[in-house]
Amino acid sequence: LLDKYKFDFIFHLAAISDTRVYDQEIVMRTNVNTFTDILEIAQSHNATLVYASSAAVYGNLPSPQTEGSEDPQNPYGYSKYIMDKMSHNFSLKHPKAKIVGLRFFNVFGPREYFKENTSSMVIQLGHQILDGKAPRLFENSHQISRDFIYIDDVIQANLKACVSEHNGTFNIGTGISRNFQEIADILQKELNTDLGTEYFPNPFDGYQSNTQANITSSIKKLGFKPNFSLEKGIKAYIPEILRLHKSENL
Repeated sequence: LLDKYKFDFIFHLAAISDTRVYDQEIVMRTNVNTFTDILEIAQSHNATLVYASSAAVYGNLPSPQTEGSEDPQNPYGYSKYIMDKMSHNFSLKHPKAKIVGLRFFNVFGPREYFKENTSSMVIQLGHQILDGKAPRLFENSHQISRDFIYIDDVIQANLKACVSEHNGTFNIGTGISRNFQEIADILQKELNTDLGTEYFPNPFDGYQSNTQANITSSIKKLGFKPNFSLEKGIKAYIPEILRLHKSENL
């Protein structure tokens, strides 16, 4: 079907992205096997391929996470690690191919709501607050942090990857780690609420305590520069959070 079209650029963002899906066969078949076809299609069209990799390739390695040191701990992270290896080997075999993998850290922003339980903490906590409930966090959430990146910066990275002269895989985050408690507090400030916080035990074993993207290579080779802090991103997201909550409660 795709052979009917002529592509200059291909953005490949589809995947089973839930890190709690442990069926290795379906994850590898969906994420990895199809990537072989995408690589061949891009090659046949002489198209630039920009695909979604993930910070999950780093597993529980200490921060900051840096390209070249990977240790995936679940099928999803492993599938992305294999995709990165595939793209590297394909580039060696086809020196003129243009392939860029973007290792997204914790993305949040409009158009994610369809992901339901795998949507960002920002939208989920925002709706809890708008329901009049205290945001629910794991115990010791002030010690659990992530590199949260707003969708506009992700779009920027995709566009800059199209015109970069460099192949490879690149971290796409802010380079700054922020804790879970800060998200709840910023949301309550923006929504003008004071509901406190409800804490519950973390049910997951081996839960990653910190992510922080080393974006040195992304800045140098892609010209990537994040523009949205966590505060700025949440503030920009608030109108959409309010709209979605209203539509869910009509």
